[in-house]
Amino acid sequence: MNEIEKPIKRGQLRQVLGKEYFILKRKWNWFFTDKKYSKSNAKKDFDYSVFKHKSLILRPLKDVEMYLQENKRTNLEIAIKHLNQIEIKPNEYFSLWKLVGRPTKRKGYLEGLVLKSGKIDKDIGGGLCQLGNLLFWIFAHSPLTIKERYRHGFDVFPDVNRKVPFGAGATLSYNYIDLQIKNETDNNFIIKLWMDETHLYGELLSKEKLNETFKIEERNHQIKQQIWGGYSRHNQIVKITSTENTITEKVIVENHAIMMYNPFLKN
Repeated sequence: MNEIEKPIKRGQLRQVLGKEYFILKRKWNWFFTDKKYSKSNAKKDFDYSVFKHKSLILRPLKDVEMYLQENKRTNLEIAIKHLNQIEIKPNEYFSLWKLVGRPTKRKGYLEGLVLKSGKIDKDIGGGLCQLGNLLFWIFAHSPLTIKERYRHGFDVFPDVNRKVPFGAGATLSYNYIDLQIKNETDNNFIIKLWMDETHLYGELLSKEKLNETFKIEERNHQIKQQIWGGYSRHNQIVKITSTENTITEKVIVENHAIMMYNPFLKN
């Protein structure tokens, strides 16, 4: 039915305490888990490129001060140092936050753009969702399995110059809103991340040549007016895997978000 309840406004104290509770809960799970997480850097590059993507760093956004975008560049530079050249071995999990750690002032992170309850705000380490979006798009075009991925419950910005389908990304918040994938193949992979003056780049490389190709499509996109008066947006992201003899399709994520702008705005 794609019905979405009207958002509940929660007090600031409850939000802060709730966040710290879930952070501690995730740390507890990390400590006592029997999962094997990727943590080592590859000693040499692999020969086969699986998928490569880039995203613009400075994007003029309505009602967003540009210094927050500049600070995002610094935050991304710090974070990708913990992820670049990480090798994802068979049966290992890749966890973004387990590798990056908590973004703090002491580590050099700056105030950047964040979204809180569908509204633009700022916080230390803001802007790292761009990294989550890029990595999700790369992993979606690979044989790696997405095990944990979250998406904003709000659609805040209209589709201006959108290069990928709505919802084809992953939001982040230390450490319980994570992006995790698992290597359920017999192959080894390396993730490479780098930046220049304008873009953030990422590439997944494979030790062995793959026998399949991957394509991502958006399906069942719709905008609905909810009974309480607001609008919501919905779609599915489908992964199409092709080999020499077969084609398979799988819905890898479904998105349901409250729209924070008029869906019938003129261009």
